[in-house]
Amino acid sequence: MSGQFETTFEVDRPVAAVFDYLADGRNDPQFSPRVQRIERVPDSPTTVGTVFRSTVKDAGMKSAREFRITELQAPSRIRWAEGSKNSVTADEGGYDLEPLDDGRTRVHLYNVLEGHGVGKLLVGLAVAAARKDAPAFGERIRTAAEAAIAPR
Repeated sequence: MSGQFETTFEVDRPVAAVFDYLADGRNDPQFSPRVQRIERVPDSPTTVGTVFRSTVKDAGMKSAREFRITELQAPSRIRWAEGSKNSVTADEGGYDLEPLDDGRTRVHLYNVLEGHGVGKLLVGLAVAAARKDAPAFGERIRTAAEAAIAPR
């Protein structure tokens, strides 16, 4: 069983800067409190094939996560796939970025969550929780990106 959550939000920064910010997964702890630690492998600019390894804390339990960048089309598209062997994984996800006339950026985020083993019983709850939090998650990304990227 799988399910998808998504959200769309606007960032008051130019599309190229927002793309660069989101493509560097090391920024994730700025907007995702569940991310305890993250590293980029190799430690060089993000390209297709770059891996982000993290430790996350969900429902009081820590787990190791590994995401590989599968597509990178500056400044409009970022895709990833989780290679971790956890009970619930984001088998695919991504950002679509669109420049707006006023120099802002519209961002669409999605993740497809998949259950494995006992996770097949839990994935429905995980998807429901992610869908409920999606607007707030978008707001956390917007706030973090605007704080990290200098105004134009």
